Formats: sequence, C-alpha cells, structure tokens
Amino acid sequence: MAVVDSIGRGLDAAPGGDVVLTTLDALIDWARGHSPWVMPMGTACCAMELIAASFAKFDFDRHGAFPRPDPRHVDVMVVAGTVTKKMQPAVQRLWDQMPEPKWCIAMGNCAVSGGIFLHDSYTVVRGVDEFLPVDVYIAGCPPRPESLQDAVLQLAKKIRSESIAEGRTHRADLLLPEAPCEPEEAP
Repeated sequence: MAVVDSIGRGLDAAPGGDVVLTTLDALIDWARGHSPWVMPMGTACCAMELIAASFAKFDFDRHGAFPRPDPRHVDVMVVAGTVTKKMQPAVQRLWDQMPEPKWCIAMGNCAVSGGIFLHDSYTVVRGVDEFLPVDVYIAGCPPRPESLQDAVLQLAKKIRSESIAEGRTHRADLLLPEAPCEPEEAP
C-alpha cells in the first residue's frame, strides 16, 4: 500500500507532467529510501562494531541496508574509525568512485572529530567532514551497533524526503532563445 501512496504523491506533485516519468520518479524515490546499499570503511576499533551490526543479533539487513565492497554499487559510505592524512586520498578516491546521489555516515568519535588520537599524533585528520560531506554523525567510542542502525534509518528518512526528479530538465527548459536575425556589426 505504501508503494501506491508514494506513486500517487508523485502524480499529484507534477501537474501537466508526463505520467510515466512521474510514476517512475516516485518508484525510484521509494526504492532509494527503502534500500540504501552501504560500503563499510572500517579503519580502527569502530570497524568491530560495524561488523557486529551485520550479525543475526542486530540483523542490519532487515532495514534494506546491504553492505557492498564495491564503491560503484553503493549509496552510503560509513567511515568508522580514525582516518590518517596518508589514508585520506584513498578514502576520497573511494568517495569519488561512488555514483550520485551519495551519502556519508561518520561513525565514532575518531571519524567525527579525530577522537583520542588527534592530540597525540600529527597524522590524524580532524574529522571526516574536512574532506567529505557528512550527512549523519554517530558519537561514541565505539558506538553500539544499534546506533548505526538508527543512523541508517535516519538517513533513509532523509533520502525519502528528497526526490530524484528535482534536478531533471523539463521540456520547457530545452527551448533555445531566439537568435538575432541580423548579424552583429564588427567594431
């Protein structure tokens, strides 16, 4: 029933639009919001909690968030743990390989603000948000798997509130301005 309601909202929001496109947009929005594919980027202690979230006790998969190792097939990157300045280009490269639209979750105090290693080492990045746009922050050292599940649910709610059709070019936008009939005179 939720699918039918989503599709109906897509049709109501687009008066005069193509029925097929608005229905397809609503279906894609529904699917994106209910099945975010996650790329775990565990770099330190928080990686253990990231792994524990996929165990049967916590059942991370029931929310539709399936972990994938390939950045070309994921929507969400979960950076869990300390990121060093030497590791920063590799994390950035993985982020750049992800298709649009993409989201990021910073998991743990080290990913959020550098954590306990920030003041003892010159090589630690002061939070992932220095080089990636972070959508959800999870505090804790390390945070519990339930916190990660809650963050994914909050991110899914944010994804459902956005629409893939917002950036679409409509036919009216494709009309070219009229060209001048007479050639311009040389100065």
